[in-house]
Amino acid sequence: MFTAPVLRRSSHDQALQRFLQSTLTSPLSRLSEASASMSAAFTATQDEQSTTLQLDVPGLAREQLQLRLEGAQVHLTSVEGAPRKVQRSWELGHEIDVAASSAKLENGVLTLRLAKLAPVDKTVTLNIE
Repeated sequence: MFTAPVLRRSSHDQALQRFLQSTLTSPLSRLSEASASMSAAFTATQDEQSTTLQLDVPGLAREQLQLRLEGAQVHLTSVEGAPRKVQRSWELGHEIDVAASSAKLENGVLTLRLAKLAPVDKTVTLNIE
């Protein structure tokens, strides 16, 4: 009898799975039926430094897309007058370091590299008098 091997998931794999699951169930990613059929397909990958989202947005120029980052949330919308409507939102499992992140549109594929914000050490040393 043949049985498939059991695969163990690393914490990064589990985090990515939670991220992907949240895009299907969180209020941030829910769209109306009309806009859901027109929304962009996407893939997500994650490593220790960043999360990368790749979205298919054929026929749209960079001027026709608006990207907004708030803490751990990503919002992508098409502007008024664009040839098609795109409205997507995701909530990542980490705060986004905007200064270290990038967005690139090439051949109808938008690639968002969203860097993880490193925790700020708030430790203060006081001199003893």
